Amino acid sequence: MEDQLIRVDLYDREIGYGTKEEIHRKGQLHRAFSVFLVDDDRMLIQKRHESKYHSGGLWANACCSHPRRDESLEDAIERRLQEELGITAPCRELCHFVYYMKFSGEMHEYELDHIFLGTYDGEVRFDRNEIEEVKWVDFDWLEDDMEKNPDHYASWFLIAAPKVLEFLRD
Repeated sequence: MEDQLIRVDLYDREIGYGTKEEIHRKGQLHRAFSVFLVDDDRMLIQKRHESKYHSGGLWANACCSHPRRDESLEDAIERRLQEELGITAPCRELCHFVYYMKFSGEMHEYELDHIFLGTYDGEVRFDRNEIEEVKWVDFDWLEDDMEKNPDHYASWFLIAAPKVLEFLRD
């Protein structure tokens, strides 16, 4: 049986389940997470693999995904950090937000996205089927590049990264 994602209402209350494809085709609000990893004054970002059904070739945070039915956010984060980057890192939740984006064809991204922040300074062994490239970038450089080149970044990253950077600077 295919993994079931968690459908939620605007207040993050579970209201049902569905497959990843079904939820994205119908544009149903669902629970997601975005993990930001930092080391001193730099952030790890990833270039999504070109073959992704949306946002392929765009830069995003270190890791993002969805918890599965009956899986906690914390367990899902641990699983996806290991699968995507080959690492473990302690993370804590900063905030969450809702966003909607329609992509080509029938695909929609309608997520209640939980933002997590972690620290990490070790080696990254990323899954080349998921990610084309990873790099550490200076906060100032990232802010400047996001302002000058927003089309280089995934839509949720443009919402979440300023929240994370503001928190880190305070």
